[in-house]
Amino acid sequence: MPHEPTSAKETQIPTNLRLLLIIEEVARRGVAVKPAELVEALGLPKPTLHRLLQTAEQEGFLQRDLDGRSYGPGSRLRSLAVNTISSEHLRTARLTILRAVAEEIGETCNLATPDREGMTYLDRVETKWPLRIQLPIGTQVPFHCTASGKMYLSTLRPATLSSVLSARALEPQTEQTITSPSALREELYKTRERGYATDDEEFMTGMAAIAVPILDPQERLMATLSVHAPVQRRGLSQILEFLSPLQKAAAQLTELNRAQEESR
Repeated sequence: MPHEPTSAKETQIPTNLRLLLIIEEVARRGVAVKPAELVEALGLPKPTLHRLLQTAEQEGFLQRDLDGRSYGPGSRLRSLAVNTISSEHLRTARLTILRAVAEEIGETCNLATPDREGMTYLDRVETKWPLRIQLPIGTQVPFHCTASGKMYLSTLRPATLSSVLSARALEPQTEQTITSPSALREELYKTRERGYATDDEEFMTGMAAIAVPILDPQERLMATLSVHAPVQRRGLSQILEFLSPLQKAAAQLTELNRAQEESR
């Protein structure tokens, strides 16, 4: 069997770190990555890289993208990221900001992160009103009909967005749900331009919401901050009055993430 060539860069990477560096590179880029790009970035031979990618895929840390060739975060890597973000030290600082804005607004505020199939609620502070809408931590909601989901979709590259929208039908959740891909694209364009997303009874009849982005140190969306309420108490036009404090809190959460990254 022919000996596998070893690059100078590969010899500098300990064997037990190679898979971790591949996973780190995929996570860092924030988009699906082709094996050739990983070869160039890490200097590993193609056979070694493909073997490690296969292992990461089998174990659920990476998964094939829609094109069948590129790799993105798998379920275990996404779970690891959420658990890391939810660690006690980080969560205490994050909840302090979340509680402050929820107290100021007087309605339920949520943090959500993008997952493969939708947005997952990471943290929330409930309103004190007896009439409230229950969406517990860990709940996953669709992208196309929620404020947090539309905020996320608006940040995707055109090719990635096309893949997402063509992967499955936009299922109606209410009579207000946008089910036309072209109409949703137009809504996402408006969302990107104005910097916030809305849900006007599109996910749940009787509920309105708005969401703003929380950015990572590379200025990419890593989570959303949203507020929702029953329309019997506050319709969308009234919820939009909360945009300024919501954006201020999102900026604080973004700065918190940046400070945590710089301290590592």
